Amino acid sequence: MTEPHELSAAEQLRALRDRDISSRELTQHYLNRIDKLDDELGAFVTRTPELALEEAARADELLGRGEWSPLRGLPIGIKDTNPTAGIRTTLGSAALADNVPAEDSWTVGLLRRAGAVVLGKTNVPEFGVTCFTENDVTPRPAVTPYDPSRYSSGSSGGAATAVAAGMLPIAHGSDGAGSGRTPAACCHLVAVKPSRGLVSMAPATSFFSPGIETPIARTVSDAALLLDVMARPWPGDLHGWRPARSFADAIGQQPPGGLRIAMWTQTGLDGIDSHPESVRAVQRAATLLRELGHEVREIAIPARYTESVRQAIFQWFETRTAASVPALIPPERRHLLMPYTRHLLAAGETRSAVDVELGQATLAQYASTFLDALADFDVALTPTTNGPAVPLGHYLADGIEQVPDRMLAWSCHTPWANFTGAPAVALPSHQDRDGLPVGVQLVGRARHDGRLLALAAQLERAGLWADTHPPCWYL
Repeated sequence: MTEPHELSAAEQLRALRDRDISSRELTQHYLNRIDKLDDELGAFVTRTPELALEEAARADELLGRGEWSPLRGLPIGIKDTNPTAGIRTTLGSAALADNVPAEDSWTVGLLRRAGAVVLGKTNVPEFGVTCFTENDVTPRPAVTPYDPSRYSSGSSGGAATAVAAGMLPIAHGSDGAGSGRTPAACCHLVAVKPSRGLVSMAPATSFFSPGIETPIARTVSDAALLLDVMARPWPGDLHGWRPARSFADAIGQQPPGGLRIAMWTQTGLDGIDSHPESVRAVQRAATLLRELGHEVREIAIPARYTESVRQAIFQWFETRTAASVPALIPPERRHLLMPYTRHLLAAGETRSAVDVELGQATLAQYASTFLDALADFDVALTPTTNGPAVPLGHYLADGIEQVPDRMLAWSCHTPWANFTGAPAVALPSHQDRDGLPVGVQLVGRARHDGRLLALAAQLERAGLWADTHPPCWYL
């Protein structure tokens, strides 16, 4: 007998609409799995079972009257960096452990109005500043269900853990330098980083806007249905735009014709070699793309991580922390901040306005180099991460000051897509000999998200990855 979590999100929505299952039954199924699994996996910061069952009962009432909406009755988790009205929002910080916002963020409001049932807030690193999900709010880091001794990455680590373990059908995440795509790679999932402005980080928007909210799912079609709900830009978004058609329609159309695809596997970092499994993943994808009629050409990485680029990236995190912490945390509670956050805060407070301006100019030039080199291509193909998920404690093993370089060595393939504002999708590829997932990413032209998702769906149908699950899936 098929368990509800074994169905795709799209299939669960059809079952809800056809009244083959009630939202309350579906919600209770996921709540039971969370109770069984989450103490080991660390996917949630806050669970909301009572609220979820109330929302599910309301969804059943509306479904019974034939009132349908895109996510009506479907359980979901919200990344704990996003405010949720009436639900604790900690941003992964013990200093905000009792913070309960009065209003939803823009995207959370869209998800709730679409009928989603919120099961809780998914785990994040403090203020979302690391590619590993560990904080002082939860007793357990977010780990990949394929090996609970390894991180599920971050900052959307809890979201990816929950979907991969069958604790959620889909999840809301975000991606500031790869933090939606790298967790997907660790958990054999799909994550979409949309083009800049398609989804709003409202009201926190600026001219320099590398971050964006993302869907995390098991299939391309599930990611597309969530993206269709999220792609309603806030009217005040400086980069906001709307696609000509839905992403569900885009992936359902004739697969894209022969696209010109650039590929590379170099890390761009001196002294850091490409992990063999990441190289293998790209080669597998390239072979399949050629069989599907696309032109794939291997090129050198368009821009390397020079010292100035590295420092500009690190500085961006420092100044972002120095700008946000004083606005969120009063001085008397800053002793509750984690050591790495305090390290970023102290460094950011030393930066001048000139430092910030020059850093952003460096990142803009870095991004422009990629765009120029890829002008004759439709898509770029690279690894998502430099190797599979890393063991717990890996990033802090050599002390706080080495954390940025250790993170960049592993997550080096993703930041350029954020700085260019281009759409990117992380896809599963295979598992290594230890059973750890390995993935690839496709990066398209800005505002060609539909074509990129259609290509991803074509690879999915052609069998780029197997429908594989971790052992806890079957509990």
